[in-house]
Amino acid sequence: MIRLLLLSFLLVCTTTLMAQSPQVEILNSGNKISLRGLSVPNDNVIWVSGNKGTVGRSTNAGKTWKWITVKGFEKADFRDIEAFDAASAVIMAVGADDPAYILKTIDGGDSWKVVYENKTKGMFLDAMEFWNERSGIVIGDPINGRFFITRSFDGGNSWQDIPYEKRPVADSGEACFAASGTNIRALDRDEAVFVTGGKRSRLFSRNDPLDLPIIQGKETTGANSIAIGDRYKSKGGKKMIVVGGDFNADSSMEKNCFYTKDGGKTWHAPDNPPHGYRSCVEFLVNNHAFACGLNGVDHSKDGGKNWTWISKEGFHVCRASKQGTAVYFAGGNGRIGKVTWK
Repeated sequence: MIRLLLLSFLLVCTTTLMAQSPQVEILNSGNKISLRGLSVPNDNVIWVSGNKGTVGRSTNAGKTWKWITVKGFEKADFRDIEAFDAASAVIMAVGADDPAYILKTIDGGDSWKVVYENKTKGMFLDAMEFWNERSGIVIGDPINGRFFITRSFDGGNSWQDIPYEKRPVADSGEACFAASGTNIRALDRDEAVFVTGGKRSRLFSRNDPLDLPIIQGKETTGANSIAIGDRYKSKGGKKMIVVGGDFNADSSMEKNCFYTKDGGKTWHAPDNPPHGYRSCVEFLVNNHAFACGLNGVDHSKDGGKNWTWISKEGFHVCRASKQGTAVYFAGGNGRIGKVTWK
């Protein structure tokens, strides 16, 4: 009952805010760190992660920041982060020539424990998603023709790789983009879906993978991010928005966004698409959504059918508060932003 009352209160607050027009306020910039990981447990607590072994945390809605260089990982690129509260978070380091790592803190970032290490040749982790404080999943680029997947059932303290023969099969030239940590999402309380890019771009779920109409065919093209609407309703997960494009053509609007209302059976191009390549999309209540990329931020209030360019500040990732109404952004040059309404 208390949770239902809280959800109802947040819905009323969010609906009131969204009657206004959004803009983006810059909270931080200039530290020369590329931030691609972002997690917002509540309106006040924000965690970010990026290259040069960097993690940032704010506990006062972005007014001040604690910046951390994780000892022993000074050259690591933490492409994704999942935070549970002000003290606990899990970070994911991509691998290429180096091993892939997952680390966890329970003391606000003062110390980190390696909870997963994989030295497989060619290992490259792309994104991480948690259903709740216990269950999580990580997706990685194909190894020997199959997408790598590992799972946690204890809050990221330990991880179990999905057996090779049960991993999804990748097509030639198909991979995932480690652009914003949002190419894999919880579809509902039990299932996750992920999107791919490159020479082929598809949506993967428990069923057969579905081809996406987004631009594809080159290593730089395809889907970068997927957002799920109403995922916690009994019949949630039907509304989805997929964004991407060609990251070598950041102003191109060609086939960079599609939305569906039936779980991916049919896809629709926006009447007015986002204004360029977009690396991340985030669904809010009442069909509102934000998408960000190298040349700015777009807002939709009709589930992805029409997009308005609200900022020309570039960001890699946008995430909504898990227990509130705030929406934050993170990107290059240590840039962090927040949606404000006027």
